[in-house]
Formats: sequence, C-alpha cells, structure tokens
Amino acid sequence: MFQLTQLRCFVAVASELHFGRAAALLNMTQPPLTRQIQLLEHEVGVQLLERSGGAVRLTVAGRIFLREAEDILRRSQAASIAARRAMQAEAGSVTLGFIPAASFTILPQLLAFIRTRLPDVHLVLREMQTVDQIEALGADRIDLGIVRPFAPRSFSGAAPLLREPFMLALPAQHPLAAEGEVPLSALQGQPFIEFCPSESRYLYEIVAGQLRAHGVAPETVQTLSHTHSILALVDANVGVALVPRSAMKLRYANVCFKPLAGVTGLDVELHLAWRRESRHGVANTLREALQAAFPAACDPHQRAGET
Repeated sequence: MFQLTQLRCFVAVASELHFGRAAALLNMTQPPLTRQIQLLEHEVGVQLLERSGGAVRLTVAGRIFLREAEDILRRSQAASIAARRAMQAEAGSVTLGFIPAASFTILPQLLAFIRTRLPDVHLVLREMQTVDQIEALGADRIDLGIVRPFAPRSFSGAAPLLREPFMLALPAQHPLAAEGEVPLSALQGQPFIEFCPSESRYLYEIVAGQLRAHGVAPETVQTLSHTHSILALVDANVGVALVPRSAMKLRYANVCFKPLAGVTGLDVELHLAWRRESRHGVANTLREALQAAFPAACDPHQRAGET
C-alpha cells in the first residue's frame, strides 16, 4: 500500500510539473523524490506521470489519481487536527443523545449555551429514546444523553437538568377552560388521553399514581406515546390530558393549558446521563458546564415555562 509521503511527493510534482521545483518545495533532493514517485506508480500499477526531456505531464490516470490523492491528504490532515483537539478540554466532538421531548424543552437552551460558552465543541446529535441512550452509553456509542429518569446502572451517572410540573391540556371550548386553576377532582369521568404505560412508562406512572392517590378516575379514551400526538387529539376535541408544562410551546390552535390546583409531586424531570470514568476530556468538560448552568433545583418551574 502506498504511503502518505508518496502522495505528498506526487501532489507536489503534479502541481509544479517539474521535479526540481517540487523537490525544493518538499525540502528534499531530486533523486529520492523520483524514487518515491516510482514506488507510488509501482503500488498503483499504472503510470501517473509522463517524462519527456525536461517536461513533465500527468497521464489520464494521473489526473484522476491527483484528485483522490489530494482528498486523502486533506482528510488525513483533518483527522490529525481532530485527534489533537480531542485531547484539549474545551475543543473537540461530543455525541449527545436526546429524547424527542427535549427538542422543545431544554435542548435549544443547551445548544445556545454551548455555542456561546464552548464554541469549539462540535456536537453530533442523536435522537433516541431513554432505554436506547443508556444502552448506547454502555457501548460507548454516545458520550452524553438527555433522558428521563432511569434505573441506576453501574456504568452510568445521571443528574437532573430540568424539573417541570404537569398541566391540564384541554380543548379551548371545554367548560374547564374558563377556570383559573383546575383541581384533579375535576377530571373525574372526563374523556382522558393518557401516556402509554409500556412506551412512556415514566410519564404514565407519575400521572396514574397521582390520579390514584387523589381517588380520581377519568375515562381513558386513548393511550399514546408522545406529547405532540396527545395534544393533536386534544386539539381534535377527543379528550383532555395531563402533559408536561413545556408542551405549551407546541402551540396547538384549539388547545389551552391550565395549572392544577392543590397538587404536589406531579412533576416530570429530564436528566443528563453520562458514562462513568469516561476519559473523553471534552465530554467531561461539557457535562460539568451543563450541570453548573442548568441545575434543576434553580427555579425549575420558571425555566420549564420559558418561551
């Protein structure tokens, strides 16, 4: 297989079309330059340069090979730069997983923060459900994740980024839309759209637990996995729903949101997750910066409701 040194020699000769000038450009003498070109042509198996007297011309194969050689050299340089940047604490690439709900809650704020505070960090975003992110962290396929709370794993750590209350989402023409705050008891017998207990277990258990604790039994008409799908049914006047406060940002025309009266513990969290003992310096720097900038305990309800 040919070497990068041979490619550099070939590109220099192809650019100068003169062995003497190319040798001077490479700070070497002409005989070893000629030898590198010969070795390259032997490896490739075709003639790349035509030499006639003092003139040098690219063959048809040489012109095609030149484009590829230049691309290889560019990519090798980019790889070297990326590797050196990875060793710096505030520069390099970080792969960040996030659940879909984060895209309209905290993710835009995180991206703005990173652009301002850590501009040399390049984010590679991966939209994944919580269980898939934990698996990816364990396999070292992502560096950080924005997830719902999950069962502890020996290889991972987590800390809350955001905490927000549930709100009652109901059609704009619903009688409860005229109320300021709505008690949970008002949901008794109401057509209710709930989170799917298998695919959105965390959200389902919070809501179902509070309804049981207050002795409230709405009439479940649909179960869905995602907040935007639930709101689409509320918008279509199918029923009412309890959704995280950040869902207000989705702005369905026929949906209004009401705070709940006299309810505590009906909150939902997003966590930042990471791989323990990670040696990825940039990911560790980013994790520490995000934890400091977005502590869930710091006026969480106000942050969750910002638009």
